[in-house]
Amino acid sequence: MTQTTPELSPFWEGCSRGELLLQRCSACDTYRHPPSSICPNCLSTEHVWVPASGRGTLYTFAVVRQALAKAWEDKVPYVVAVIELEEGPRFLTELIDVDPDGVSIGMPVEVTFVERGGTMLPLFRPRAA
Repeated sequence: MTQTTPELSPFWEGCSRGELLLQRCSACDTYRHPPSSICPNCLSTEHVWVPASGRGTLYTFAVVRQALAKAWEDKVPYVVAVIELEEGPRFLTELIDVDPDGVSIGMPVEVTFVERGGTMLPLFRPRAA
């Protein structure tokens, strides 16, 4: 189970329900991730949690071909990715259900939730065009 803080609890609670939540500033409507107590756009401390579309595009990535920890040995190769969500924020994650050699920047992706170690993690996979 993921250890969390009060600031992050809504995010992880959403994940446990299969819902990707983002903070949206109540003053300027800027979406943000990772969650924070202050809007980076207008410095407001007021925000609401809203469901994200779960869609985005691959902004950048790295293919990990050598496990640096024993727990990851059965996963290599895997893709660490930065997704630019439709709402604007960028999201660091793992790209799954894809051949690492077939990954390309700009490819459309969508969120999926995978249980690992008792926690539902928001991972991304290619989206049909």
